[in-house]
Amino acid sequence: MEHILAIDVGSGTQDILIYDPSKEMENNVKLILPSQTQIISREINEAAADGKDIFLHGKVMGGGASTKAVKEHLHKGLKVYSTKEAAYTFKDNLDRVKEQGIIITEDPPKDALPIELKDVDTENLSKALAHFGLDVPANYAIALQDHGYSPDESNRRFRFRHWEKFLDDGGDILNLVYENEIPDYFTRMLAVKNYLGQGAFMDTGSAAILGALEDEKVEKKYNERGCLLVNVGNQHTIAFLIHRGKVYGVFEHHTGALSAETLYGYLEKFKKAELTNEQVFDEKGHGCKILEEAKEFSWDFTAVTGPKRNMAADFGYLAVPHGDMMLSGCYGLVRGVLLARGEKK
Repeated sequence: MEHILAIDVGSGTQDILIYDPSKEMENNVKLILPSQTQIISREINEAAADGKDIFLHGKVMGGGASTKAVKEHLHKGLKVYSTKEAAYTFKDNLDRVKEQGIIITEDPPKDALPIELKDVDTENLSKALAHFGLDVPANYAIALQDHGYSPDESNRRFRFRHWEKFLDDGGDILNLVYENEIPDYFTRMLAVKNYLGQGAFMDTGSAAILGALEDEKVEKKYNERGCLLVNVGNQHTIAFLIHRGKVYGVFEHHTGALSAETLYGYLEKFKKAELTNEQVFDEKGHGCKILEEAKEFSWDFTAVTGPKRNMAADFGYLAVPHGDMMLSGCYGLVRGVLLARGEKK
C-alpha cells in the first residue's frame, strides 16, 4: 500500500492529509490551510492597494474569493489581463469574460503584476513540509467542486445532469472516483491532472460523503439499513441517500440560500421521495433526483459533515470520522482510492 497525498480543495480552506498506511489514521500528518482562491484573492487585493494592474496566467481553477477580488479590482479602475486558459476560471464563455472588463492576452503587459492561477500548489507545499523532514508523496488524490464546462447554459443544470447520469448508470459511489479517465467536461479536474501529471480525483461533495463513512457509527447504519448523508459546505450543500455503496438519491443546493429550517424541509421531502428537481432548481439550487427503489427504505438515520454542519445539528448526527470532521473529504479520498483498487474491504 502506497502513501497518498490527499487534498480537499474548498472555497475557504484546502484540507491536506498525508496518508501513511503503516500508521493509525489519527497519527498521519494533517494540515488545514487557506484555499488557493483565498491566497490569490489576497494577492489581487494587495496589488489593488498598490494601484497595480494584474496579469492572470496559469490554469483554470475555482473562483469564489478570487473572482470577487477581480471584480473589485476592475471597479477601482485598475486593469485585469488574463491568458485564455486562466480566464475560464471566471466564465466558460470568454465573450462574457470580456464583457466584465477582463482583457484576454497571452503576452504579459509590461507593468502588470503576474499572478498564477492553480487549484493545487504542490511546489510550495513541498517546500513547507521539507522543513519538517517530510516528502510529498508522488501518489495524489484530489477533491474539487467542478461544475463542468457549460458555455451556453446554466451551470447548475449542467452540473446536475452529471448526477442524474450517475444515478441512471447504477449509482455505484466508486464510479465517482476518477483514477484513469476524468469526464472531459470537468475542466478544473483536468487542469490539475495536467499540472500534476497523474492522480485520482473526486468531487468535493462525494469525497466528504465517503469520508463520513469512516465514522464507525455512520458506517454501521449505512451497512444495516442505509442512511441520508449530508455535507454542508461553505458554498454547496449535497445529500446522498445511500446504502452499501449504492446511491439512491442526490440533492444539491447552495448553502448560502439555506437556513436550518429550509434545509430540514428539503431533507424531509428528500427522504420521502417527495422533493422534485424543478422545485430545487426554481429555488436557486442545483437539483434533486431520487430513484424509484429509494422508496423501499425508511432513511431514518441522518449523518452530517462539512464546515457548516451546525446548520443541521438539531436533526442529524454530526459525523466525526477519525475524530476530525474537517478532514472528511481527505478521508473519503483515501477510502475511495483504496476501495477502487481493492485494497480496503
